[in-house]
Amino acid sequence: MKVVLFCGGQGIRLREYSDQIPKPMVPIGYRPILWNIMKYYASYGHKDFILCLGYKADVIKNYFINYDETLSNNFVYTKGGRDIELLNSDIDDWKITFVDTGMNANIGMRLMQVKEFLQDEEMFLANYSDGLTDLQLPEMIDWFEKEKDKTAAFMAYQPTQSFHIVQREDNGIVKKISHIGASNLHINTGYFILRKEIFDYMEYGDELVDQPFNRLIGDNKLVSWEHKGFWASMDTFKDKKTLDDIYAQGNPPWEVWSNMEKPETHRTKLTKTFPSYVVV
Repeated sequence: MKVVLFCGGQGIRLREYSDQIPKPMVPIGYRPILWNIMKYYASYGHKDFILCLGYKADVIKNYFINYDETLSNNFVYTKGGRDIELLNSDIDDWKITFVDTGMNANIGMRLMQVKEFLQDEEMFLANYSDGLTDLQLPEMIDWFEKEKDKTAAFMAYQPTQSFHIVQREDNGIVKKISHIGASNLHINTGYFILRKEIFDYMEYGDELVDQPFNRLIGDNKLVSWEHKGFWASMDTFKDKKTLDDIYAQGNPPWEVWSNMEKPETHRTKLTKTFPSYVVV
């Protein structure tokens, strides 16, 4: 399935980075969070990506045009660097379509602008490009494929932070207070599976989750898959620091590819080759 990634936001709560680079390019370990998300999908066989660009789109384009395979792959270095043989490769079988969807477009508007690239897709995947997970994606896809009368699904997650949920009246009287973990409240993580009928529920200017999803709810067409494993978003500098700490401890849970069976090592002479790109 094709994977639509929303990469156009300004990430204003990550000002420490977003003044220079777009939020999806903020690094976690050796690679940007965007790469980690793409690698996650590619590990499950979904390697045809559509990037909805906006803020500092040139940074994302240049990253892939000048992609350095040696940063996260083993290689043999000889002749003072004139010969480099890759022992494995990241993205040589990825196809990436770059679409400028505007500086100020919301998620729904960005999705509508890439509709033409999804015409042959009965179902496709989509993501906000700011959250990491160890979700077993094939299980969620298999489940949704059986929900043939549903149009959209998202991964739901129960927050684990130390917040308390308060129920109160207009005059300020508190009726109930409870820890968020006991509230049975879930959040939308931005891991979506969508059927092409989603566009029948969209109008220009709509934010995907606000108007279209509420229309789907009215027609009983929206479902959610509860995930009880790992998920974390990167909205603030504190969130990035948390992900950095998890990465530094080794074997970060979102690197599902590390736990998959590794192919036999093969040597490839490093030349200036790239994955398949479409720039719009």
